[in-house]
Amino acid sequence: MRRRNLWVMSLLAAFVMCGCSSNKTIPYFKNISPSEYSKIAEAPYGEPTIKPDDILDISIQTVEPSASATVNEAATDNTVVAPGGQQRATGFVVDKNGEVELPMIGFVKLGGLTTYEARNLIREKAVAFFVKPTVQVRFVNFKITVIGEVARPSSYTVPNEKVNILDAIGLAGDLTIYGKRENVLLIRETAHGKEMVRFNLNDSKLFTSPYYYLKQNDIIYVEPSKGKIASADASRFSVIAIFASLLSTAALIITRL
Repeated sequence: MRRRNLWVMSLLAAFVMCGCSSNKTIPYFKNISPSEYSKIAEAPYGEPTIKPDDILDISIQTVEPSASATVNEAATDNTVVAPGGQQRATGFVVDKNGEVELPMIGFVKLGGLTTYEARNLIREKAVAFFVKPTVQVRFVNFKITVIGEVARPSSYTVPNEKVNILDAIGLAGDLTIYGKRENVLLIRETAHGKEMVRFNLNDSKLFTSPYYYLKQNDIIYVEPSKGKIASADASRFSVIAIFASLLSTAALIITRL
C-alpha cells in the first residue's frame, strides 16, 4: 500500500512539474524588465507599394460635387476574401502594367507608388479637369493570413496599412496553448521569390525587427508544440487500440459460436 501511495504521489508531482514548465512558454516578451518598458526602440516601418491586381479605393472631391461624380461612381465590384466568407469590394483594379483607368483622367500608372504618392500623382492630373480637387487613395484588399495554432485561422482584410505581427495574431484570436511562441514563421512574397523569417514572441527583439510590420499578402504560420503532436498521436493510437479491441472481441465471439 505504501509503495502504491508513493507511486501516486510521484505521478501527481510529475503532472504539476509538467504544468509549471509548460506555463513558462505562455507569456509573451518574458525578457523585458520593468526598467525597459519605455526604452524599447520602434521597428522601422515602410509604407506598402501598389502592385498589379491590387484593388484601390480612389475618390476625388471638388467644390463642384457633380463634376467628380463620374470618377467616384466608376469603381468596379470585385470579390475579396474576408472573415466569414467572401465580400464584395468596390474599387479600381490595378492592371498588369501597374495602371488604373480613371474616367476623364485616363490611364494613371500607380504601380510601385505608396498610396500617398499615388494621391499626389492623381491630384496633379486631376487639376486639368476639376476645380481644387481633393484625392483619397487607400487599399481595399490589404490582406494577411494567419494559420496554424491560433483560435481563428483565416485570411483577414484590414483597412489599415500599418499592421504588425501582434495585430495579426490578435485578429486570429491569439495563439492556442499548443502554439510555439518561440518559433512563429512569416512567409512573404517578394520579387525574388518567397522570403521566410522566424519570430520569437518571448523576445523583446521582435519590436525592432524589420519584419515587425507586415506587408500585403503576408502569411503567418504558428507551429504546434510537441505536446500537441504527442496529444494527436495519443488520440490516434487510442482509436487504433479501440478498433483492435473491437476486432478481438468480434473474433472471440465468432470462435465461440
